[in-house]
Amino acid sequence: MKQYEINIKWIGNKKGILSSPVIPKNIEVAIPIDFPKGIEEIWSPEQLFLASINSCLMSTFLTIAKNSNLKFISFESNSTCNVETIDSKYTMTGIVLKPKVVIPFFQKPEQVKHILKMSEKSCLIANDAKTIIRLEPEVTVALTLISKEEKYDFHQQ
Repeated sequence: MKQYEINIKWIGNKKGILSSPVIPKNIEVAIPIDFPKGIEEIWSPEQLFLASINSCLMSTFLTIAKNSNLKFISFESNSTCNVETIDSKYTMTGIVLKPKVVIPFFQKPEQVKHILKMSEKSCLIANDAKTIIRLEPEVTVALTLISKEEKYDFHQQ
């Protein structure tokens, strides 16, 4: 069993500070700007939820890519979600994940798309979300100096 601990402390207005006993940096959180009395330029629960899914996709992809000996040059992902009022409750009605992976010319884009799909299906946070998640991957083949024998170490960046 794994256990994670997060603490929050209200600091006034509609803001709080998230902390963890194992992470030195804290995160200031507040209600989003588009809600009544929302606060600008501070992470909201909605953004953190979406960030959790997007970062889980990335970490799962990195693990599966390494286990599959996939060589890639870069990974980035954009994510969006819709929040609507349904039955007088705010509800997330859809999440779109748009990962972009750049691979060397000798890798097969189909393999990358398969690994991305496996990553989405294996992502703990996405599996626990009740919102429908749509994956829209983009794989670009780039000319590169990486040889077939060389492994791209994504942990360096």
